Amino acid sequence: MAMVTDPVCGMRIDPDDAVATAEHEGTTYYFCSQVCHDAFVSNPTSYVS
Repeated sequence: MAMVTDPVCGMRIDPDDAVATAEHEGTTYYFCSQVCHDAFVSNPTSYVS
């Protein structure tokens, strides 16, 4: 699978290596760390348009 971008920190990661994932409005987002995941989950609209 192609590399994806963590929406919180902007790091490019392999989805298979993601620490966590979250869904928002039908899209799955991948995160490099639990910290980025938690920040996203607390306010996803501040990270995606």
